[in-house]
Amino acid sequence: MNDMNTAAAINVAKEEQLRKLVFAGIFAAVTYVVFTFLSIPIPTIAGDKVTVHLGNAFCVLGALILGSAYGGAGGALGLTIADLIDPVYIVQAPITFVIKFLMGILVGVVAHRMGHITTEKDPVRVVRWTVAAVVTGLLFNAVFDPTIRYFYKILILGKPAAEVSFAINIGVTAINSVVSAFIAVGLYLALRAPLKKTGLFFYL
Repeated sequence: MNDMNTAAAINVAKEEQLRKLVFAGIFAAVTYVVFTFLSIPIPTIAGDKVTVHLGNAFCVLGALILGSAYGGAGGALGLTIADLIDPVYIVQAPITFVIKFLMGILVGVVAHRMGHITTEKDPVRVVRWTVAAVVTGLLFNAVFDPTIRYFYKILILGKPAAEVSFAINIGVTAINSVVSAFIAVGLYLALRAPLKKTGLFFYL
């Protein structure tokens, strides 16, 4: 009997991992589409561009639904693929993956390790920890994304061009972060009930 119970538990765990992997792939695809087709590119005099986009919202949403590893990897992969396809961003693709993955990790840690939002019964606490997780992740992104790209561009473009790009990038990243925060929190809270009803909710 114990062997049967163990085998059943292993099968359930494998099925959940597979579902998480599928969801991560979906988030990667959605993040790519949102960034590629629902964005506003802004050229800079430095010869590159910055983009107003909602890709970060789905990176964060993935971490809220799937947890740090799967959610962070899904969103990061989607934005990295978008960078690899764009000649302007291709050289920055590795930076994109690292920053977005770390953003997802932070969101997952705050939401699930600290806030336990998938098992919390108090809806007010769910909202508070969801907001805290989203703000933490996007604040990290708002600070480190333009900063790391700045130092990278110093090596590639030279300091004057990097400074121009940095100033614009900070403003655009701040706009992206504020809009993404509202969208990610709203979508997560709206999706909780439907995901539970369909058996697709992950208790992390």
